[in-house]
Amino acid sequence: MTNIQNLLERQPFVKSLMVQIGEIASKQKKKAYAVGGVVRDVFVGKELKEIDIMVIGDGIEFAKVVAKQMGVPKIVPFHRFSTAHIPSKPIPIEIAAARKETYSKDSRKPNKVTYTNLEGDLLRRDFTVNAMAVDLLPDNFGNLYDPYNGLKDLLSKQLITPMDPDETFSDDPVRMMRAAYFSSKLNLKIDNDCYESMSRQAERIKIVSQERITTEFTKILSTEKPSVGLKILQEVGLMKHIFPEIHVMYGMEQTKEWKHKDVFFHTMEVVDNAAKLSKKMKLRFAALVHDIAKPPTRRVDPKKGYTFHGHDAVGERMLNKVARRMKLSNSLKDYLKKLTLLHLRPIALAKKVITDSAVRRVMVAAGEDLDDLLTLCRADITTKNPKKVRKYMRNFELVEERMSDVDERDSMKKFQSPVRGDEIMKVCGLNEGRVVGLIKTDIENAILDGRIENNYDAANTYFMKIKDSYLSKS
Repeated sequence: MTNIQNLLERQPFVKSLMVQIGEIASKQKKKAYAVGGVVRDVFVGKELKEIDIMVIGDGIEFAKVVAKQMGVPKIVPFHRFSTAHIPSKPIPIEIAAARKETYSKDSRKPNKVTYTNLEGDLLRRDFTVNAMAVDLLPDNFGNLYDPYNGLKDLLSKQLITPMDPDETFSDDPVRMMRAAYFSSKLNLKIDNDCYESMSRQAERIKIVSQERITTEFTKILSTEKPSVGLKILQEVGLMKHIFPEIHVMYGMEQTKEWKHKDVFFHTMEVVDNAAKLSKKMKLRFAALVHDIAKPPTRRVDPKKGYTFHGHDAVGERMLNKVARRMKLSNSLKDYLKKLTLLHLRPIALAKKVITDSAVRRVMVAAGEDLDDLLTLCRADITTKNPKKVRKYMRNFELVEERMSDVDERDSMKKFQSPVRGDEIMKVCGLNEGRVVGLIKTDIENAILDGRIENNYDAANTYFMKIKDSYLSKS
C-alpha cells in the first residue's frame, strides 16, 4: 500500500495537524481520513490552505472534540450533512461524516443523506483524483486508500468520474464547471465519456444557483491559463447558459471578402495575456468582457470590411444586465464597465500624436484603475505580426511614459473641479441641476486642456468669467 508520509514532510505544519487529529480519533475510537483535494494537492506539491477530514460516524460531534483540543472556541455546524467547519488558524479544517447522497431531478441539493463507509463516501465524489483518502490513525498514518485509481488518473493527467458520468453530472451539474476548472488548474484532460456526458447534460446547469455558477466561473478565471476552462465551457455547450454574451462570440460567420480575427479566440488570447501580466481576477474578467459588444455592433464597411463602431460604449451598457444576472458586486460591475468603456482610449493615443490634454483625460477617466487599464491594453495586443507588435509597443510605451509622472497621476486620480457644486449654486442662485453640471464640466475641461492651472484661484477666476454666459441660457 502506498504511504505518503514522505510527501507530507514537505509541509510539516500540515503533517503535525493531521497527526494530532489522528491521535484524537484514536482516543475517540473513530476512523478518520484526510480526503479529496488535500490528498490530490499533496501529490502535485501544492501548498495546502485547508484540510478536509472525513470521519466514520457523526462529523459534528467529532469536530467539537477536535476544536476543543485545538483551543478553537466555536465550530460552524451543518447538521443536514453532519459536517462542521473549524475556523482554526492559519489553516481551517472541514470535518464531515462519511455519507451517501440521493438527489431529485430539479435540484442539486441532496434530498436524502445517509451514513456510509470509506468506499461509499469516495464513490460519491466528483472525480477520481478527488476520491482518494489518507489514514490518520497512528498505526496506519499516511496509508493511501485509492479504490477508484485516482492517483493513476492524476499521474496520467486524466479527469474521470468514479461513477457513470451521467449520474455524477446529473446529481450535481456544477461538477461540469468543476471539470473545466480542474482541467484548467491542473492541466488534466477530461475523459471522452465525461466530455460527451457534459455535452448531453449542459442544460441541467440551469438548476444551479447563480451565486454558485458565478463562484465557479471566477475560479476558472483565477487559474494560470483561464482559456483552457473557458473553451471547455464553450465546446460542451455550458457557456450559452452561463454567459450567453461570450457564447455568441464563437465562430462569428466570416466571408471570403472580409477577414477579422475570430472574436472568441481573440478574447481567449487576451484573457490568457492578462493572466500572465496580473493575478487579479477582476482584470482577467475585464479582459473577458472588453469586446462583449462586438457581436451586436458588427457591420460590414465596403472599404474597411468588418467594423465594430461604438462597441466600447455599448459593451459598458451591456454589463449592467450581465452584472444583475450574474449577481456581481457593485464594485466589480463598476470596474468592468469602466475598463470596457475605456479600453480603446490608450490604444487610440498610441496611434497618433499624443497631446497633454488627451493623456490627462484618460488618466482622469481611469482614476485609481489606470494601471489596470494599461495592463488590459497590453494584453489586447494579439497580432502575430512582429513588426506590428514592435511598432505598436514603441508608441504604447510613449503613452505609458507620459502617464508615469507621480505628481500628475495623484492629481488626476480623483480629479474634479476645484470650484464645487455648492459654491456654484450659491454664487449663481441656482438649484442643483443641469446648468450647475455644465459649469463644472467647463471648468474641468479648461484645466484638462491646459488653458488654466489646476488650482482653486485659477478655477474660480475662470468660473466668474464664464458663469453669466450659462445663466443667460438657463
